[in-house]
Amino acid sequence: MATLTVKPADEKRVKAMGFLSNKGTDNFSARIITVNGKITAAQQRCIAEAAEKFGNGIVTFTTRLTIEVQGVPYDKIEEFQEFIAKEGLKTGGTGSVVRPVVSCKGTTCQYGLIDTFALSEEIHHRFYEGYHTVKLPHKFKIAVGGCPNNCVKPDLNDLGIIGQRKPKLDEDECNGCKKCSVEKACPMNAAKVEDGLLEIDPAVCNNCGRCIGTCHFDALTAEFTGYKIYIGGRWGKHVAQGRALDKVFADKDEALNVIEKAILLFREQGKTGERFSDTIERLGFENVQKQLLSDDLLERKQQILDADLHMVGGATC
Repeated sequence: MATLTVKPADEKRVKAMGFLSNKGTDNFSARIITVNGKITAAQQRCIAEAAEKFGNGIVTFTTRLTIEVQGVPYDKIEEFQEFIAKEGLKTGGTGSVVRPVVSCKGTTCQYGLIDTFALSEEIHHRFYEGYHTVKLPHKFKIAVGGCPNNCVKPDLNDLGIIGQRKPKLDEDECNGCKKCSVEKACPMNAAKVEDGLLEIDPAVCNNCGRCIGTCHFDALTAEFTGYKIYIGGRWGKHVAQGRALDKVFADKDEALNVIEKAILLFREQGKTGERFSDTIERLGFENVQKQLLSDDLLERKQQILDADLHMVGGATC
């Protein structure tokens, strides 16, 4: 067995930079952030060249849409970072901070209701980069899904966003057709013609938008395209199902502010070592939701950021 020369303190230092130890060796996997799972052809070529020049030639993909180059020696780490920086690439994605954002391909998907690539890139710059030095009780994962198909499992992240298209029925235009095209188009069976009028059950409808535009008499249109936000999801040793806030947000900036308020709440009221789902369970969902829908946390933003919190690690899972 090879003798390891990298000291634990140095291993911890480079892990914070996105370099994870390859067990049993002095080599590391360099975790490259893709922003939202999308990279250019030039960046792909740069990564492949870096893998051959500094690593063992192997490139792997993580479940969080980051890329890892294996086998990078400890003494080549800084040189590796300089090499990939020429294509705007960075390493990172570890620690008790906001983690890299995961996005589905809703921008180009036939079912996508929102521009997921643009939204997740905005979240990346504002919260992954903007909050990069802000210590939290534990890691904080964000996922952006373009529709209720939930391909990136937003409700199993600390915070998840799902694109929404809320239907609006004009009863005066509805003819109560015996063979209703809206009823036929609804995958949730939320739309039904009863007593000569189309009805949509709000408790069943998931705002997938599949019914919009299917009525031959234009009785059904989109009230708005927006965002549903789930909080407190978790996947791992202990699984927690995220719960949606009662409000569906029509305004993007309002939805982004909710993300910021969730991060601030977690920093201020979370206990070191617990996940956001634990914080929500301890404080109560209704309490947390009330805070996220008010402006108090944003008004106290600087006070929360300046507080000496979570300087010592101790993740419980």
